[in-house]
Amino acid sequence: MRKFKKQPLTHAQINAIIHAAQQAPSSANMQPYSIIGITDPDRKKELARRSENPPIVECGYLFIFCADLYRLMETASEEERVKMKSNLSFNYFYQMALVSSSIALQNANLAAESLGLGSVIIAGVTRALPQLERWLELPELVIPIVGLAVGVPDQIPEQKPRLPQQAVFFEDHYTKDLKADVEEYDRETMRYYTTRSSNSQKASWSGKNKKMLTADLPLDFWTDYVRGKGLDLR
Repeated sequence: MRKFKKQPLTHAQINAIIHAAQQAPSSANMQPYSIIGITDPDRKKELARRSENPPIVECGYLFIFCADLYRLMETASEEERVKMKSNLSFNYFYQMALVSSSIALQNANLAAESLGLGSVIIAGVTRALPQLERWLELPELVIPIVGLAVGVPDQIPEQKPRLPQQAVFFEDHYTKDLKADVEEYDRETMRYYTTRSSNSQKASWSGKNKKMLTADLPLDFWTDYVRGKGLDLR
């Protein structure tokens, strides 16, 4: 979804989406995620600019999903907090928080669709760091992961083709001989990109990924940022 009508979500719609997100399962029922709604138009504009996602400006509501290990310590004593923070700094718990946030995100996404709304998942909101950190007033152990822009759709988007099932689903063991499937998928995505109604381009799935992953990516800041939030990622 790349176009929304300039129509805000109702409180009932927002509550239904959050309710669906909260039904997501999590390991040990830790629920290690939080969701922050962005209503400030200027913040939405800046996030749209920094993430290079114009739909943020037009969407009816913007949700920011965060990995949240802070809330787990709210009732802990000082002695308990020291031990808990030491354990929570392991990469295991960060991964758990990421998985839980992702499941809640997809629950919210499906709920929005069931309400007849459109949505776009925007990982690029993290490009607004470190300002995003200050805007959201995030404490330690809370890390913004992804945005979900939801609104009344103003287009019928074309569906990107997906990898063939045999390249994704295996039984009993992983199949490493995937070249033929990937090459066929590249031909399919090439047809999609060259014939779609907007932003047509000569590209393929492998081509896009190779271009991105052979570049010098400025991502060192992310590891430093996460560690600065109190996660050693041991």
